[in-house]
Amino acid sequence: MIVRLMGEGQLDVAEEELPALNSLDDQLESAIESGDEATFRAALHALLENVRKVGRPLPPDSLAPSELILPPADAHIDEVRSMLGDEGLIPD
Repeated sequence: MIVRLMGEGQLDVAEEELPALNSLDDQLESAIESGDEATFRAALHALLENVRKVGRPLPPDSLAPSELILPPADAHIDEVRSMLGDEGLIPD
């Protein structure tokens, strides 16, 4: 799955990594629902860091379409809230 980290580029993430990413996405969604800024920030950073860890960077000139777009680490809670779909940032 091709994931775009806004402001950073694209990463190819293996399908078998998605359950762990979904767990982090659930934590992020819960933090947004509760309005807990500190928990939101920690969950967003954990999600992005995990994607960076398990993903394989694509070349900067890659034209592969992104299947997921994740916000930058400094995104505001309201920005991320507006990006959430029915299944969070990462579909199940």
